[in-house]
Amino acid sequence: MKKWNVGTRRSRLALTQTNWVVEQLRKLEPDASFELHEIVTKGDQILDVTLSKVGGKGLFVKEIEQSLYGKETDFAVHSLKDMPAELPEGLVIGAIPKRVDARDVLLSKDGKTLDELPQGALIGTSSLRRAAQLLAYRPDLQIESVRGNIDTRMRKLQEGNFDAIILAAAGLERVNFEGEISQFIPVEISLPAVGQGALAIECRADDEETLSLLGRLDDASTRQAVTAERTFLHKLQGGCQVPIGAYATVTDGVIQLTGMVGSPDGKEMCKSSASGSDPVAVGLQVAQAVLEQGAADILAKVVQENEK
Repeated sequence: MKKWNVGTRRSRLALTQTNWVVEQLRKLEPDASFELHEIVTKGDQILDVTLSKVGGKGLFVKEIEQSLYGKETDFAVHSLKDMPAELPEGLVIGAIPKRVDARDVLLSKDGKTLDELPQGALIGTSSLRRAAQLLAYRPDLQIESVRGNIDTRMRKLQEGNFDAIILAAAGLERVNFEGEISQFIPVEISLPAVGQGALAIECRADDEETLSLLGRLDDASTRQAVTAERTFLHKLQGGCQVPIGAYATVTDGVIQLTGMVGSPDGKEMCKSSASGSDPVAVGLQVAQAVLEQGAADILAKVVQENEK
């Protein structure tokens, strides 16, 4: 009986996602066995500093990728938004299953929407991307960093530390917390993170048996959409520590991508859209457009600020 070793982070959400993938693979290969290896990443260890200050790409994947290199694991399940735009040599994304809801959501103490929150309301988010877009929409809001898993953040909201917090719809959906959502924030107000709502199953590029298994879970439309988004991110040399958002949809083979770069205070916003049939070409086109609007200067300032 073939046994696959599976790398995953230890959080409730990560384990839920990994177990879902294993369940799908068991349906395809009923005789195979799968053993989970829980790995603690640097991003999981440092909880008292905002992500943008921790620095470095791949905060939530590096240690897991080392387990792939060392052949302790055969494949690993990640949230695609945690993956750097460029993968380490010798590793590939073997499958991207069908994406779930990519939007950001608002959770507030008494069910208020973004428009209903009081003047100067305190919002918890560790994401510069979310902060930039929220402040562009409502400059009166106060933004404060909140780290930790879904349960920790929701507890902080319930304890009255914040008027509202912003999370990803996908994470709440996967752990059956949709009932807590006060509002799905339209992508016109808050463009999601690159790859948000999608999973990435990573493996070694030369492991043909694992690639063959994982390939059966791949969703072609989702892969096209996130390829456009990740091309945009790669051209801008960005990671999850900078205020970059992008969201692509695919309809009848046509990829429609919108990308943004904003200053963390929301005062500067570069945004553009394009469509076409080649995800790489579309991603590069949108990246070039925001660069012409001044995105490089914004990103350079953010990096400089993070290094202080």
